[in-house]
Amino acid sequence: MSAKETIEKLQNARIITALVTPFKENGQINFGAFPKLIEDLLANHTEGLILAGTTAESPTLTHDEELAIFAAVNKIVDGRIPLIAGVGTNDTRDSVEFVKEVAELGYIDAGLAVTPYYNKPSQEGIYQHFKAIAIASDLPIILYNIPGRVVTEIQVETILRLAELENVIAIKECTNTDNLAYLIEKLPKDFLVYTGEDGLAFHTKALGGQGVISVASHILGQEFFEMFAEIDQGSIQKAAAIQRKILPKINALFSVTSPAPIKTVLNAKGYEVGGLRLPLVACTTEESKIILEKIGN
Repeated sequence: MSAKETIEKLQNARIITALVTPFKENGQINFGAFPKLIEDLLANHTEGLILAGTTAESPTLTHDEELAIFAAVNKIVDGRIPLIAGVGTNDTRDSVEFVKEVAELGYIDAGLAVTPYYNKPSQEGIYQHFKAIAIASDLPIILYNIPGRVVTEIQVETILRLAELENVIAIKECTNTDNLAYLIEKLPKDFLVYTGEDGLAFHTKALGGQGVISVASHILGQEFFEMFAEIDQGSIQKAAAIQRKILPKINALFSVTSPAPIKTVLNAKGYEVGGLRLPLVACTTEESKIILEKIGN
């Protein structure tokens, strides 16, 4: 699928869920938990899935495990929504080889590539890293700018420069409304701007962005859908009321390092997503109690 075709496919994807990885008690992937979780996500307006992203605990997944997740989710989704695979690491060579392998699968619509972490590259190093990934295959690439996790920020000038590459089609932007507004204004009109901050979903859509790549949509998909519908209809006050209502729940889902809170909630709802892989740990009993109280039914 060409970059243009993928962009057209993602035009309908305003709510993309960054899917958790379910684990068994022994730490192995619980593939049996995927069908119910994914079907319920689709029923509640998830319009695309991120696989092996931050929420999936990608730093602790092997490439073979990631490929197994891609295959399992693809079998369940069966072409109903776009699938986006996490392909980026802090090693450009490894990322290049992996994106080639993922592109050959034939059913992944795009790759999500995170800013290189730990290395702390310059803006030129960041540009060359993403360029190498983008030209390695025909798989369209979504940039992932999340300085809160990786320390280094992709500056807006570098993002605009990367957007000139044919195979770079979108960004998951996890900074602030100023950057979002600037990018939405300056990037090519067919370049897709998503926020990766659930609390900024309202702002991003109202500013003219595409939507949200979300953790909270595991449980708040209906609310995001209604909020975006109100914005599309010009009912900003009604959309803002929904934003105010869900914001405390969103804050609860990030009160402890993600994805611990969302796994607490999903387990409480019967989805059997299990615990987390070290160095991440599950919420304490007290943390879980507070989170579940704020989430409610």
